[in-house]
Amino acid sequence: MEREILNTIKNSSNVLIITHINPDGDTLGSASSLKSFLNDINIKSDILIQIEDNFNFPNTYSFLPHINSAKNFSNVENNYDLVIAVDIASIDRMIGKAREIFDNCKNTIAFDHHKTNKGYAKINYIRGGISSVGEVLFDFFKASEINITPEMATGLYAAILTDTGCFKYESTTPHTFNIASELSSTGINTSEIADLCYTNKPKNLILFQNNIISNAQFCFNNKVAYAQVTKELIEKFSAKDEYTEGIAETLRSIAGVEAAFVLKEKDNSIKVSIRTKEIDATIITDKFNGGGHKRAAGCTIKDKMPAAIELLLNEIKKLI
Repeated sequence: MEREILNTIKNSSNVLIITHINPDGDTLGSASSLKSFLNDINIKSDILIQIEDNFNFPNTYSFLPHINSAKNFSNVENNYDLVIAVDIASIDRMIGKAREIFDNCKNTIAFDHHKTNKGYAKINYIRGGISSVGEVLFDFFKASEINITPEMATGLYAAILTDTGCFKYESTTPHTFNIASELSSTGINTSEIADLCYTNKPKNLILFQNNIISNAQFCFNNKVAYAQVTKELIEKFSAKDEYTEGIAETLRSIAGVEAAFVLKEKDNSIKVSIRTKEIDATIITDKFNGGGHKRAAGCTIKDKMPAAIELLLNEIKKLI
């Protein structure tokens, strides 16, 4: 399969790399590394970050190569002969112009690590349960005998670092540590990458998250915690999409909490992020056509906030 993918890439003249909506370090780091590789082999390419405008640009990861020059819905054209999706668990995680370009492209590839990914591209390189797409891409590069440059390594390391929660999630394996060691040996500054990912947050982000967490609700003998992100709070703190990243993990870290979820109010739906300790989170999100990993999953519920909370609690109650 590696040879088929490499041939498809090398036979393309204009490639679009698409990240998932509400992009995180894994999708952005993987896209950055892939773009660096395409540049090295002189293939024209762009990254499309699925955001409506630059207000929601994920500034935390602006240090990644090529991310600052990425396109959004307002300036991307439909003129690509290959589209590569990175870290996109299902086709409905591509919206608007991204979905249109993907559906109309003659060649499509998906690199992913979600076990719920059923394979929506023409070529699917899916390694369910692997720590991150950064790890999946590293293995692809190595299997294809591609030299990983320091610029490529920067994106891969950021992807792996963030999607393993600094190497503490259970998806982290000895192989993951071996990869981190090899990436470090390219000469990248791993300490600086960690600082940029975790200790460079805007003041408003911290204040916003503090407000959300301090108003979290607990139920089922404190085994379940949840927090609500309303449109009013988003406007009050001028909160970008990335501002909600990490809230569910913080609630899960509380002693005794078995499952935590964050509900974010959108125009006509509620976006849900779930984090668990022992419960399989995908059992919950599957009920709402979502997906993800055993301990970290998400879904969208087309209802009002109170109804969404009740639906989720009813499903979680069956599992605790």
